[in-house]
Amino acid sequence: MDEQIVAGIDIGTTKVCAVVGATDSLNRINVLGVGLAESRGLNRGVVVNIDQTVSAVKEAVRAAERAAGVTVDTVIAGIAGDHVQSRQERSVVTIAHRHQMIRRSDVKRLIDDTTRVALPADREILHVIPQEYIVDGQDGVLEPVGMSGLRLEANVHVVTGLVSAAQNIYRCIEMAGFGVDDIVLEPLASSFAVLDEEEKELGVSLIDIGGGTTDVAVFEESTVRHTAVIAVAGNSVTDDIRKGLRVKRSHAENLKCKFGSALVDAVIPDEVIRVPGIGGRPDKEISRSVLSQVIQPRMEEILEIARNEIKSSGFSGSQLGAGAVLTGGGSLIPGTAALASEILGMETRVGVPSGLAGGLVAEVTDPRFATGVGLVLYGLRPSLLADSQLNGRKPALHRDTRGFSLRQRIAMRMKSWFDEL
Repeated sequence: MDEQIVAGIDIGTTKVCAVVGATDSLNRINVLGVGLAESRGLNRGVVVNIDQTVSAVKEAVRAAERAAGVTVDTVIAGIAGDHVQSRQERSVVTIAHRHQMIRRSDVKRLIDDTTRVALPADREILHVIPQEYIVDGQDGVLEPVGMSGLRLEANVHVVTGLVSAAQNIYRCIEMAGFGVDDIVLEPLASSFAVLDEEEKELGVSLIDIGGGTTDVAVFEESTVRHTAVIAVAGNSVTDDIRKGLRVKRSHAENLKCKFGSALVDAVIPDEVIRVPGIGGRPDKEISRSVLSQVIQPRMEEILEIARNEIKSSGFSGSQLGAGAVLTGGGSLIPGTAALASEILGMETRVGVPSGLAGGLVAEVTDPRFATGVGLVLYGLRPSLLADSQLNGRKPALHRDTRGFSLRQRIAMRMKSWFDEL
């Protein structure tokens, strides 16, 4: 039973969210516990204060433990930040077996070869995701094992990040008293929770608007085609309100969440909001229309940058049949989906975690929990991040990986995929 319980932790710029989930006898996923803590130790998705981050991690995980009635030993963590980069690579191996039949060991050699790409000393590979295989020039192959051929190639999506950024996440979690079982790019984790397989097959763009970063992932033909992390997000909106309306940051955040709108035309022009004065000064009255005039330009900027990232992936709105899905706390600002549809030029909806059977489902059916829930879904069903020929592997949730480098952890993880085939 212990191996069926997974804890995911989303260490964000504004909040740390811990989610504990498990599978039941029918292989359904239940949410056992949820914990939230205010995050003050990160800036744009990167750890800038170890002690404050450690404290927030402890608080969030302990709260999830109390709700779930279990003890968490290891967690699966998310990683974001504008240091994350992705690129496409191609690798090739020859088949020298008798009858030239492709074996799983050949696929392993092929995938291993992609991890040997030249990288600067300060960067590490976070993910290597196969997109398609090519056998003797025949492309579009999803499952090469068992086929005959002399030459096996693969197009893969390689995600890299700063060594120091990943190490600081590991360090904070381990200083909080927990082991790190795996680390997952946050837009990929969010996609597991809010996208369905039909959307991924038709083509869809996921835009996760968090506090410090906006994460983008593009899927087509059930495969991730592009990932990016943008350093403009919800906190930028809050800062604009704070500076533009001259209010405290806490008041600015409250105004954004309770009265904000991403569309000026959607609010009543003469509606007035009262804000407490500062330093004994009288209360201020702010027009809701003026508030929206501050919010809309920044939301437009975020969505325009996301649109440019989607275009840079080679996919336009007409190629993404399922349009776009917004998630994260920033998607909760009224009018955001309508504004996104206009700017992106495609149908847009707000995505909430799905695919859960019971437990605290109502508590996590919220865009803010997309990454945390996605990390749990990945931990319980790792094939979400593997290609078809890797289905069926199980997470080694209680293996102590402390003391290993990120590259060693990735090598151990990939080795376990093939050891269990």
